[in-house]
Amino acid sequence: MSDSCSHHDLIRTVTPSALGCEECLKSGSWWVHLRICRSCGHVGCCDQSPGKHATKHFQASGHPIIEGYDPPEGWGWCYVDETFIELDHPTPQLGPIPRFAP
Repeated sequence: MSDSCSHHDLIRTVTPSALGCEECLKSGSWWVHLRICRSCGHVGCCDQSPGKHATKHFQASGHPIIEGYDPPEGWGWCYVDETFIELDHPTPQLGPIPRFAP
């Protein structure tokens, strides 16, 4: 994994916003994998999911770094620099994450 991200200083310890994709839970939709924003804790679904809510959160907020969160995987992605990064402290899940299938 590359460490050529110029946004490491924006990585925060965060509290997850939901036990699953926040928007999918509200709409009754489903997801494939989860991503958590390392600026604010928003939990959204990956780009293989119909909603692509993690990317939509980045586009709306400008928060550059997400973490693989399903389960916590220790890697991150910087949308701005388009690179994977290693995270020293994965965000723990607050409880069991429900599984949804199409």
